[in-house]
Amino acid sequence: MVESPRVGRRVKSERPEQLREDFLPALEIGGKRIEYLVLRGTSRRYTYFRFRPDLTLEVVLPRGQLGDASRAISQRREWILKKYEEMQNTRRILDDRRVMFDGRFLEIAHEEGQEKEELIPDLERGTLVVRASDRSRVRELVRRWFLRETSRYVMKKLADLAPTLPTSYKRADVREIKNWGYCTRTGRLSFSWQLIALPERLREYVILHEVTHLEEFNHSPAFKRKLARICPDYRQREKELDYISPAELSHI
Repeated sequence: MVESPRVGRRVKSERPEQLREDFLPALEIGGKRIEYLVLRGTSRRYTYFRFRPDLTLEVVLPRGQLGDASRAISQRREWILKKYEEMQNTRRILDDRRVMFDGRFLEIAHEEGQEKEELIPDLERGTLVVRASDRSRVRELVRRWFLRETSRYVMKKLADLAPTLPTSYKRADVREIKNWGYCTRTGRLSFSWQLIALPERLREYVILHEVTHLEEFNHSPAFKRKLARICPDYRQREKELDYISPAELSHI
């Protein structure tokens, strides 16, 4: 059985389908206190569990289902604890002290400057000098830098891959999105502006994963076979990606 929800931190409703808007309940599993949020999904059959970067568990119930999330949570207690512990060990792309770029962490050094805002990365020394009037500008400047560098990388990579693609894409862009990337049925490829933070092998995996969706718009065995042809170690890369947590858009 799941313990009775306890009052947690106050949160603001972010989605129209959110069922609890005032306080986050929490559950105790394996000595861990895990706050969770109950949402109503679009599926009529399936319940989904996922963790936010801040380690809040989202429980997405089927549309039209009556009752609370207690039964669904009790059936997935072991998975919830395992995933929570994995997420605790993830590497965050950006915090107040450092930022990940190309898979390496750079220590952020803020220098107050009134005339011109600029970023000076030094990959050899592992530092990122940020010149700005106020330290609060650091995250916005990093976001702009990442957006430029990710756009360059994605467009060049897609151009290199184009001759080998069985199906051409209609459009590609770099945007502020929740996932690392996605592909639409119309052939549009979109990638996260944070992609440049990842090591090259993981950036490449994200792109190869999405271009495979141009042929197979699902995660079926056929999709996995086609992905394996162009990325034989995709399972390992996928696991490595799970241990990197993107910066939350609300904190940028």
